[in-house]
Amino acid sequence: MSQEFSHTTVMLHEAVEALDIKPEGIYIDGTFGRGGHSSLILSKLNAQGRLIAFDRDEQAIAVAKQINDPRLTLVHSEFSSMATYAKDHGLEGKIDGILLDLGVSSPQLDDASRGFSFMHKGPLDMRMNQHAGLTAREWLYQNDEKTIADVLWLYGEEKNSRQIARAICERKNQVSFEEFLPDTDSLVQLIKQASRKIDKNKNPATRSFQAIRIAVNDELGELERVLQSSLTLLKTDGRLSIISFHSLEDRLVKQFFKQQHQGKPIPKYMPILDEHWDSEIYYSQISKALKPSQAEIEVNPRSRSAVLRWAQRSALPVKNN
Repeated sequence: MSQEFSHTTVMLHEAVEALDIKPEGIYIDGTFGRGGHSSLILSKLNAQGRLIAFDRDEQAIAVAKQINDPRLTLVHSEFSSMATYAKDHGLEGKIDGILLDLGVSSPQLDDASRGFSFMHKGPLDMRMNQHAGLTAREWLYQNDEKTIADVLWLYGEEKNSRQIARAICERKNQVSFEEFLPDTDSLVQLIKQASRKIDKNKNPATRSFQAIRIAVNDELGELERVLQSSLTLLKTDGRLSIISFHSLEDRLVKQFFKQQHQGKPIPKYMPILDEHWDSEIYYSQISKALKPSQAEIEVNPRSRSAVLRWAQRSALPVKNN
């Protein structure tokens, strides 16, 4: 029997309003999820408008296929592939807006068979696309202690990263792959046993699960690629609207927007005048960090870590002189 998992779209209206929708425009939702943002975008488009929705999660695409709307095109792929899709379909420089919701959806977290959550016992998978790449279990088994420790520290800021990585590698040296961390509970217990410093207000596995998920799905690499792609995808005055859920993602977005808004800084002590420094400005406007309202957080506690930022494409070329 199939299970139904509910999902509440985070910052629904704020993220779509940031796109400044043009009724006849062409838009991309890079993370369809359960269709909250896509549905609102479609409601603002006229008959000539178009929405292209990406998702690498097969279950999300299955939900999307239930929408009978000729203006909607579905692409079962990671959102970094939108650059290739646009090139193949003659859409480079013709996109009016791109929206990304970088969070893991509630159906993914609540479905034990996906292995995303330390709260539910299930196979140690964590893949957004269950038909591609290594599972979390395979990733841990194939990587060495230093790589695992670095990932736990860099992507999860896990203070016990070295101890946990050492315990994982000791375990895999003692057992066969079939016996190695068969489910999420086994990893949670290993982390608890290996951790010396434990935050009483947080499950000891929280940071490690986040870090491993990010590594398994190459989430930061995906984000970096789509940020760069936005420079050639968006038309003049097109908008990029991004909801992040942890500091690593938000820092990438913030720094990228700032760089593309200000242009390359003139190197210190370089004998060159400002007006002679050639540096294109790709974004004419960038927003400050926007947070969910207190009312939304009370209804949907998972939204509390969300940060929304948007940027508007400048005309080409614009120089900072």
